[in-house]
Amino acid sequence: MTSTTRLATVLGVSLVMLLAGCGGDDDGGGASTGGGGGGGSGGDKAALDGASFTVGSKEFTESNILAQMAAAVLEDAGAEVKDASLSGSATVREALEKSELDMYWEYTGTGWVNILGNTTEDVPEDLYEAVSTADKEENQIAWLEPAPMNDTYSIAASKDFSEENSTTTMSDAATFINDNPDEGVLCAASEFLNRDDGLPGLEKAYAFEFSEVVELDLGLIYTQVGGKCNFGEVFSTDGRILANDLGNLEDDKGFFVEYNAALTMRQETLDKYPAIADLIAPVSEALTNEEITTLNAKVDVDGEVEEDVAREWLEEKGLIG
Repeated sequence: MTSTTRLATVLGVSLVMLLAGCGGDDDGGGASTGGGGGGGSGGDKAALDGASFTVGSKEFTESNILAQMAAAVLEDAGAEVKDASLSGSATVREALEKSELDMYWEYTGTGWVNILGNTTEDVPEDLYEAVSTADKEENQIAWLEPAPMNDTYSIAASKDFSEENSTTTMSDAATFINDNPDEGVLCAASEFLNRDDGLPGLEKAYAFEFSEVVELDLGLIYTQVGGKCNFGEVFSTDGRILANDLGNLEDDKGFFVEYNAALTMRQETLDKYPAIADLIAPVSEALTNEEITTLNAKVDVDGEVEEDVAREWLEEKGLIG
């Protein structure tokens, strides 16, 4: 049985790594060392014997779960693995480029806008292909095959409200709000209100305006939809959507940028250990919106630990022994 620690990292002038105990939501995932157990269906049990990796994550539940999945699969193939939970996209990306991390899960939307410096107005049809090609050519960073899960912005409503008012898509909601302007109350966080891929662009794309916007901290929105507000800004794979009996409205005009998750690493790491791509591929393939939302809820709602949630899911899917 492997020992587990958590590696929290803060980057300032230099990167300082502190070993601490495995935690839950804000603490990030655990860091494991040692070889894995029996070989799962993801690849050869001994494919990475003697290899050692640090898998990074951002300090939120979903990212920590994904990191723990990668760590468990790599361990199962014989590698030693540590998990470094960092604060913010820019920090974890910088750590990867500086070889302070070996890999982490990133999102295509973040890659397109934040890493490659594009805007939300010129998003290509095949976003993953554009991001992976450009990042490899410009920065020698490889993107493995993406998961179908798409953790993007979304507008949610209570399931009861959607059923009663036939609002299952954003076009439905726009029509409803135009016909019933007093009912168009939105709960949203401050950042969403001013981003071009947020509220202003959404209202322009669907030709409507919310009658009122109630600004709240993001974490409070989920409990206020169906009460203070009929609609709320959420992240599409957040486990609190399930916990509060909400449903995402279908973005039928494709306004929101796709945020498919993919494991990223330096190209030199992939060249040295090409087996990683084969090991991670079945994990990515199985990560649908429904699967990751349920896993997020186990942590954020039920209070389980990211590492346990990740390993149990991999075992259930036959991806580790």
